[in-house]
Amino acid sequence: MLLKLPTEPVSIQEIPIQKNIKLFIKREDQIHPLISGNKYWKLFHNVNNYLEKNQGNPYIITFGGAFSNHISAVSAVGNRAGIPTLGIIRGEELERKWRDNPTLLFAKRNGMNLKFVTREEYRHKEKLTEFLQQEFPEALIVPEGGTNKEAVEGVKMMLNEQTKDFDYLCTAVGTGGTIAGISKFCEENQKVIGFKAVDDASLENKIFELTLKQNFNLIDSCFGGYGKISDGNVRFINDFKERYGIPLEPIYTGKMMEKVFEMIEEEYFPENSKILCFHTGGLQGIEGANLLLEKQNRNLII
Repeated sequence: MLLKLPTEPVSIQEIPIQKNIKLFIKREDQIHPLISGNKYWKLFHNVNNYLEKNQGNPYIITFGGAFSNHISAVSAVGNRAGIPTLGIIRGEELERKWRDNPTLLFAKRNGMNLKFVTREEYRHKEKLTEFLQQEFPEALIVPEGGTNKEAVEGVKMMLNEQTKDFDYLCTAVGTGGTIAGISKFCEENQKVIGFKAVDDASLENKIFELTLKQNFNLIDSCFGGYGKISDGNVRFINDFKERYGIPLEPIYTGKMMEKVFEMIEEEYFPENSKILCFHTGGLQGIEGANLLLEKQNRNLII
């Protein structure tokens, strides 16, 4: 088994607020320094089950964008285990400038080969996957974001005795695997809220297909669009770190926490509610975000 269960429980930290509501954050970002947050759990069964069956010439292939947490995590898994990896990267223009991209540079240093494809090709990932499976029949091909049935089973381990007493379970949503796992395995009385980082009308159906439950609600928290970072987002993230000592990245958890605070102010949650937010990691993305902010002469994430 390459990815192992942590020896210590993941910490749950209270966020003190001046309301008759209890707010907590589960620090999945601390589970591993390089394979961070929900990515650890999404890859847990995918990688371990594959290595049990294929111990001869393992090969892992996956998909992602310029600053993908998933690409970063898979490259780290490959480096740690000595497994060759291939990342199919959205955007052929990045082939000329990947050395200026901290995520892609990290992946290359971990030994990952990068294949850059056009956005049109990337939109047809199912066809790309078919070609890749024919070319590399023994390879493990993990979908974008790591979302599949094995990932949902892995996310189950984000829930334990510590999480049972909360009324609301909150997570950022990209490809839908994390919220599907939380929805599928949470307690019957718990409400699950997903904070969408991407404007994708098909997400609800995708999530339902993975969980077969309707105990979740999706909230738009794009703040202008996927990957867009406003000055307000930066202020919130920096203030949050200063107040509570918890770093947030600007695409997923940062936007989720900002939206949760807005909803608390708008009295969305009943009095005496206990809310648990999952910190899904991805802090590697801060460096890339700051590069873009610096080019625009804007305030940086501290």
